[in-house]
This record gives sequence, structure tokens and C-alpha cells, in this order.
Amino acid sequence: MGVSGPIRVVVAKPGLDGHDRGAKVIARALRDAGMEVIYTGLHQTPEQIVDTAIQEDADGIGLSILSGAHMTLCAKIVELLRERDAADIVVFGGGIIPDADIPQLKELGVAEIFTPGTPTRDVVSWVESHLRAGATT
Repeated sequence: MGVSGPIRVVVAKPGLDGHDRGAKVIARALRDAGMEVIYTGLHQTPEQIVDTAIQEDADGIGLSILSGAHMTLCAKIVELLRERDAADIVVFGGGIIPDADIPQLKELGVAEIFTPGTPTRDVVSWVESHLRAGATT
């Protein structure tokens, strides 16, 4: 943190989920708001996502999960970030995630979850206010 320049976000599709329309919509909204976005594509492992975030000096990782594997995948990504001394990279996500699972995900270290129907402007606003204090876009 403390780096100047635009907020950098890795948008990732972990696991076997092959539906990436929502991830692409969020990636474009973040980019249109002046952020640098690295979209990893489909079928990424937690290790690949964390490697990309560290290599790209990302401020955040936005996960799109529709497969139902959100508890396992999010936990692994947060764990890997901690193991690699990169816990300052903020993890947030969205997709088909039951309301009952959201508190558990936050306990694991996921900063925010956006469910279907969340306006993109709300996601952009949250990212701007929660990634890298004092960032300007």
C-alpha cells in the first residue's frame, strides 16, 4: 500500500465455473472507473490467482464464483495470501453465494461479497473506498 497511481485489481474466475459474463462486466466497470484491471480468464487455481496478484502488484482480487465452491476457494486464496506475506491484498467477491455463507466468508478474510443484482456503480464505489487508502481514480 502507499503506492501512487491507479488502483490495480485482479479479476479472477477460480475453479471449474465456466461462466464469466459477470466477471467481465465487473472488470469493465472497474476499468471504466480508471482502475487497472488484470482479468485472469476462466478455470484459474487459487495458486495462479495469488501468483498473478503478487506479480501484478495488485491492491485487490475480485473473485467471481458461480460454482458453489466459494467456501473452499476463498479460504484457499486468503490462506495463500497470508502464507506469501501478501495479506494486504484485499479479497472481495461475487456470484451465486447464499446469504448464510457471507458472514463465514468475511470471517475467513473476504472483505466484501456482492450478490446478483448489485449495481456495478456500488461495486466500483466500494473498491474505490476500500482498496488503498487515499487512492484517486
